[in-house]
Amino acid sequence: MAARGFDHVVWAVHDVEAAANRLEAAGFTVTPRARHPWGTENRLVQLDGFFIELLTIGAAAEIPPASDRFFSFGGFNRDFLERGEGASMLVMESGSAEDDRRAFERAGLHVYEPFSFGREQTRPDGSIRKVGFDLTFVRNPSDPLHGFFTCHNLYPENFWSADYQRHENGATVLDTVVVVCEEPAEQHIFYAAFTGEREMRASSLGIAIETPRGRLHLMPPSAFEALYGVPAPALMPGGSAIAALAVAGADRAAVAQSLARQGINAVESREGLVLPAADGFGLALVFA
Repeated sequence: MAARGFDHVVWAVHDVEAAANRLEAAGFTVTPRARHPWGTENRLVQLDGFFIELLTIGAAAEIPPASDRFFSFGGFNRDFLERGEGASMLVMESGSAEDDRRAFERAGLHVYEPFSFGREQTRPDGSIRKVGFDLTFVRNPSDPLHGFFTCHNLYPENFWSADYQRHENGATVLDTVVVVCEEPAEQHIFYAAFTGEREMRASSLGIAIETPRGRLHLMPPSAFEALYGVPAPALMPGGSAIAALAVAGADRAAVAQSLARQGINAVESREGLVLPAADGFGLALVFA
């Protein structure tokens, strides 16, 4: 089974422009707004092979219903936003949707019907190019409140842009995705299948899985608060939360000074400079 790196994180927000403004204030370049045919709209932050997808529900959105076989991307994020904002979905890279499906089925996971889509994307120079993706949605029985899928980028040469990958803060790559849960050990079977990584490191701070692009760290609330210096997200009994996203490459001192000048709260922690989730649309953002 091939190991998969992180492709992107879906960050569901009520006001995508306000969220984009906050990321721009933190020194990120954010792409123009785009609309999906199933009712969602997004703006992106591109790093090196990984991106953050700010996502909201569009006005008068026509969202297809979900079923046990069909995963409704728009419906899932609409329902997520009814509970609150934050990271709603984790996405791993894919080289083949068919291979992903077979691997997930062998692992005993529930896999939804194949899903592919394409659209036109505006590049920084104003040119229009086609992008397309094959998505393989899978269910995590231990975490039904979040979505999980792999993404096969069919036209990477059209999707990625060097201009969009340049950020004033200097950030270049994903460092860590942090998932908070009461019992990390109960999640490891799913994440081993989802990432394709069987090797993981367990400690008193949780379970760490090194993927080809970024680290996944599963940890209890107490460990999160000790490492990141901000409150852990509230959890439902047996639940999980995608609590933080850490990026690397930024000049932390310069970022801290810039945020202070703008009156934006940031917390120095053991793991880096943290923009707390309580101030920023439900997801802590960390400059590692």
